[in-house]
Amino acid sequence: MLRQFLASSAVRRLVVPSMAQTRSASNLDKSEYTTPGEIVDYDDPPHIPVPEYPSRPDEPLETRKQRLLYQSRKRGMLENDLLLSTFVAKHLKDFTADQTAQYDDLINGVSNDWDIFYWATETKPTPPEYDTEIMRLLKEHVKNAEKVQRIRQPDL
Repeated sequence: MLRQFLASSAVRRLVVPSMAQTRSASNLDKSEYTTPGEIVDYDDPPHIPVPEYPSRPDEPLETRKQRLLYQSRKRGMLENDLLLSTFVAKHLKDFTADQTAQYDDLINGVSNDWDIFYWATETKPTPPEYDTEIMRLLKEHVKNAEKVQRIRQPDL
């Protein structure tokens, strides 16, 4: 009987508004939701081995480009999915074998996708081994001088 009374809508109308008042937005600490002024980046501990990406020296150029197209779209991080998929849709078809190898090293040689994002957006300096012609093209692409909307990946 008590359960039926507590579950009744009349009791809920009396109890719920008083609970809602104690949790109003004006009572929240707004500093909890502000963006930090700088990016805190921690180095990986040296005892964690990072597996090396297998090299594919005999892979045909067209097969490599198809693999890179797929890998650019499926990063696991939406920001890079959008940046890299629009980048390869625009440039990959014209890449030489050397440029394709540079792009492969960039997206598969780096163990942390946030590094690629920070380098491309020039939030962090690019290490010399990744500061290549392809990275410079990617940085120009990210600047988006044409003001192209990139809210979805290009069609295949």
